[in-house]
Amino acid sequence: MKLRLARQSLSNAVVVAVEGELDLFTAPFLRDEIRDAIRDDGPTLVLDLGELSFMDSSGLSVLIEAWRLATSEGGTVSLASPQPPVARILRTTGLDRRIKVYPDVDTAILQHPE
Repeated sequence: MKLRLARQSLSNAVVVAVEGELDLFTAPFLRDEIRDAIRDDGPTLVLDLGELSFMDSSGLSVLIEAWRLATSEGGTVSLASPQPPVARILRTTGLDRRIKVYPDVDTAILQHPE
């Protein structure tokens, strides 16, 4: 499979780990997982991008949609551990100015006190 997702609900946030390639074909799976995570576990979301090796514009669209959904519900989205190619896309598009990016999941979670 090109994309693997794993969700972990914590007391103050839900973490969705994204592994593999996020593109036109796999983006709908992440979109659905994010919607389910926010519906089931609340609108404070951390996306662990440490194992995400590739992301195209479809992936960026999912991140923007996640941010809009979470903030409309009173929550936030944080990105953790993006690999250099993904981090470069976030910087180039300016998305890292809209959605906070952290070096690791633990740091991102600490930004969301219980």
